Amino acid sequence: MEQKNSRHALEIRADVCVGCSHCIRVCPTEALRVVRGKAMLFSDWCVDCGECFRVCPSRAIRIADDDINQIFRYKHRILLIPAIFFGQFENKISMETITGLLYEMGFTEVCAVEQGADVLKSELIHYVDTHPKPVISSFCPAVIRIIQVRFPALVDHIMQLIPPLEITARFYMRLFEDKGIPPEDLGIFYVTPCAAKIAAIKDPVGGYTSPIHGVINMDQLYNKVYLAYKNKRSGFDSGAVIPVNSALSSTGVRWTTTGGEARHIKGRALAIDGMPNVIEFLEKLENEDKEIKDVDFLELRVCDESCAGGILTCGNRFLTVERLKQMEDVLPQKHLYDEKYRKLCSAYIPMQPIEPRSMIKYDANIKIALEKMEKARQLKELLPSIDCGACGAPSCEALAEDIVCRNASINACIFMKTRFEKQGSLSQQSSVEIMEEIWGKERFSDKTKSV
Repeated sequence: MEQKNSRHALEIRADVCVGCSHCIRVCPTEALRVVRGKAMLFSDWCVDCGECFRVCPSRAIRIADDDINQIFRYKHRILLIPAIFFGQFENKISMETITGLLYEMGFTEVCAVEQGADVLKSELIHYVDTHPKPVISSFCPAVIRIIQVRFPALVDHIMQLIPPLEITARFYMRLFEDKGIPPEDLGIFYVTPCAAKIAAIKDPVGGYTSPIHGVINMDQLYNKVYLAYKNKRSGFDSGAVIPVNSALSSTGVRWTTTGGEARHIKGRALAIDGMPNVIEFLEKLENEDKEIKDVDFLELRVCDESCAGGILTCGNRFLTVERLKQMEDVLPQKHLYDEKYRKLCSAYIPMQPIEPRSMIKYDANIKIALEKMEKARQLKELLPSIDCGACGAPSCEALAEDIVCRNASINACIFMKTRFEKQGSLSQQSSVEIMEEIWGKERFSDKTKSV
């Protein structure tokens, strides 16, 4: 199968993969297959949503994050940290304590990602008022990529405003520039709850380059901080450290949770989370469903409870959201740096229109593509339509597409193969070889000999 090189945050470890087929069943773009007993990725179709990572029982899918030790390459080390990171911890562990531990690990400044939400809020409201409906949030990078790959006709609905993360990163980059800090001395790092944000930072859409130098796995950082807390079990002298909660607002603290954006829209706004629900609503929008024709804004997040349910979080997502709601009750309406943001960041908010992403299944030539599409439709009618996955593809339709593209044989279908064997047109040996090609020879070895 031909693959193109694309920048992704998810990597399959072939030495660990057991070819269980869990991943191919959950991929929203059918980007995975099982070949020779191992999962294989169509790189151009992957949107880094992490659904495969979530269900893999053998941990054969890894996240290509950055080593935390690289922060020491820089004299000034800024950590952009989402509010949900603090929500992972028990209430008895204060934000100041967590911040103090992060400083002790080597960061020279700890900043809340959601600071950028305050300046974005007014722009968001204005954008929805002045653009065709419904406007789709640009917050979740996995949603953007799903639209690019699977629903390209909807790209014009994506809001052309960069998310709070990038606004905050650019604010601190500009702040340190004004202080005369050389760019080579400044390192900006982000703690991510998901793989999609890694891919978005390394290979952004919308015509801008992220100033973020590295992305740190939230799960790993949580474990480091919690272990440090358990080992010390003492108060921390923050010294000149500004407590994080004084630079967070009630607007920003819940921006990354379900409804964080939608609640600020004056018209009809829907907040939808979870991959199946997102796909359902995108299909409704594509089909011009009457139920959502008067929706002004769609906040779509692929994870259940949004970032609180990201694949790299370790706390219970519902408890995390509860803690953020409790924080919201005691936070001010505006954070400490609100005015500075409005002076330094207003020029950075817009981004360029997002283009569809190429997902050529059949052929670049439209005539040939249509011919292959018709052949795939005819092939699908021959297949059993039970989507068993025994062929190594996620569905009968996907197998039909693979066959016309010469990436698979109709004999890969266990039902068609049995029919051919019954007719005498396929030998038993050939049948075995076909299955070994898909699932690997080891699965068909006589394991009883070693018992």
